[in-house]
Amino acid sequence: MTNEDIIIAPVLTEKSNLLREAGRYVFRVDPRANKAQISGAVRKLFDVHPVACNIINVGGKPKRSRNRAGLTPSWKKAIVTVAKGEKIAVFEGA
Repeated sequence: MTNEDIIIAPVLTEKSNLLREAGRYVFRVDPRANKAQISGAVRKLFDVHPVACNIINVGGKPKRSRNRAGLTPSWKKAIVTVAKGEKIAVFEGA
């Protein structure tokens, strides 16, 4: 897997915006990626120094379409803490 394959997209929610102020960034990541791969991808793609990486497997939500019940797809997210004083410019709008 390449670094571009590991980091799929940033997660932009109210909670992730509050975390960003504390130097923690939230990403949607490939379900096969581990913490070391995610930290390395963030280091290479955004030129920052990750201090910690927490991973959460997000389960699908139940949804209904007419008479059929189903689930939205499950996905994996990572919360990456960067070194103090560093920022990821993509999130900051630069």
